[in-house]
Amino acid sequence: MTDVHIIGGGLAGSEAAWQLAEQGVKVRLSEMRGSGEMTPAHQTDGLAELVCSNSFRSDDAEKNAVGLLHQEMRDLNSIIIGEGDQHRLPAGSALAVDRDHFSEGVTKRLSEHPNIEIVRERVDQLPESGLTIVATGPLTAMTLAESIGAATGEDSLAFFDAIAPIVYKDSINMDIAWMQSRWDKVGPEGDGKDYINCPMDRDQYYAFIQGLLDGEKPTSSNGKRTRPILKAACRSR
Repeated sequence: MTDVHIIGGGLAGSEAAWQLAEQGVKVRLSEMRGSGEMTPAHQTDGLAELVCSNSFRSDDAEKNAVGLLHQEMRDLNSIIIGEGDQHRLPAGSALAVDRDHFSEGVTKRLSEHPNIEIVRERVDQLPESGLTIVATGPLTAMTLAESIGAATGEDSLAFFDAIAPIVYKDSINMDIAWMQSRWDKVGPEGDGKDYINCPMDRDQYYAFIQGLLDGEKPTSSNGKRTRPILKAACRSR
């Protein structure tokens, strides 16, 4: 018997399922990927797959509010931060992760939890009864988005995110780029030189922005364009 139904197996849905299950609550976690459905941004059917940046931002609990939140989540046995710690990459004082191993770790732990049932299905309507957590994010199926809009009385639902373009490493001219972390901070796995820094003058910067705007863009489930993907942002000069 299910106590709580969670729709969406991203970061929020995965964390909610884990926290409830650890408290003895029976959870049904619905995720449409793996049922024959896929989004324009995802590459796998793994839970908590990161489709944008692989960084959870600052991990400094003493001087940064985000880092303090990370520590609070660790204290609460967070599966997201726990797996992030297991699969972290050098990133100065930030918490960055190997996105593939991170998702695999979250999926494995949720799949093995006795209080969690993972169902690969697309949910088109909000359940009429029972406790439900909707954690479907910006790539919600259009039918479910319409159901959420009807339930909330909103004409439209919006999602705001920063753009994190993907740059191929071999497109970067390392004769002019250099390795250095922000403020030279040394993280647990790094040496203070964890980021590639690409210098740009004004014209190069605006060319970069225009390349981003002109780059390939995926189409969402409702047929609208989503955030752009820039395949090769840096060119040797």
